[in-house]
Amino acid sequence: MDESTGFIDFSYAGETYQTWYKVVGNLKSGIRPLVTLHGGPGMSHVYMISHTELFVKHGIPVVFYDQLGIGASTHLPNKSPDFWTVGLFMDELDNVLDNLGIAGDFDLLGHSWGGMLAADYASSRHPPGLHRLVISSAPPSISLWEQSMHQLLEGFPEDFREMLHKHERQGTTSDKEYQDGMQVFYARHTCTTKPWPQELIDSFATMEEDPTVYQTMIGPSEFYTIGTLRTWTTVDRLHTINRPTLLTNGVAEGAQDFCVMPFFEKIPRIKWVKFAESHIPFFEDKERYFQVLVDFLTAED
Repeated sequence: MDESTGFIDFSYAGETYQTWYKVVGNLKSGIRPLVTLHGGPGMSHVYMISHTELFVKHGIPVVFYDQLGIGASTHLPNKSPDFWTVGLFMDELDNVLDNLGIAGDFDLLGHSWGGMLAADYASSRHPPGLHRLVISSAPPSISLWEQSMHQLLEGFPEDFREMLHKHERQGTTSDKEYQDGMQVFYARHTCTTKPWPQELIDSFATMEEDPTVYQTMIGPSEFYTIGTLRTWTTVDRLHTINRPTLLTNGVAEGAQDFCVMPFFEKIPRIKWVKFAESHIPFFEDKERYFQVLVDFLTAED
């Protein structure tokens, strides 16, 4: 397979870091590449590697990278919370596009946190080279995400909910009981595939090995956002996204219909596709997911 990996120097606030990347396909082929943004914040790109199928079956070059602080990119466990901003990751994305020579023509797909980043990037920076945008299982604001997650949590027994809340109140979310409880929640509302694909397990493992980004930007859990993203929203500027946009979500996930509705209501050129399962359709509904994605990316303007 035609692929390459490497590191890109990323200078930010007077220091230089390294962003690890992988390109599957030939960026000089004349076919517009798809740049992927992984979730978390704090997971690695690994769980999204199945998007390689877009090149194997359709010749679309695909770019993966680990965002700063994550996976094979530079880790920064001692940075103060105000370092970890959406602006940091948008600057890093700009740097990746520039260094790979694709800033003038690319498609962008973000999943979960990556979809948040993609929506913020498209609505605040309006990159001229962005052609098509995919927002997959992502909220337009943290407040809507929290509302959705708490609503899903109501579907669990009261003693289960109280156990989670107890650990959050006491600051003991690293306790095994809490972590096991989160896995029960994830199995129902993050990925219903059994057993979990190894790529997903590996991506979660990278976050557990260095939880700096997740804990700083989100907090101890999806239900208790106290990090730097706690007031994050794009709702007031979604109407400025002028590129064709694909919005996807699942039936039983945090990005419930009411949660993603502002995307659909405010982005002028948008198509909404709903999948039958949960948060990661490229595992749970793979064949349909990739068909929907290919149809969107290759459609005539």
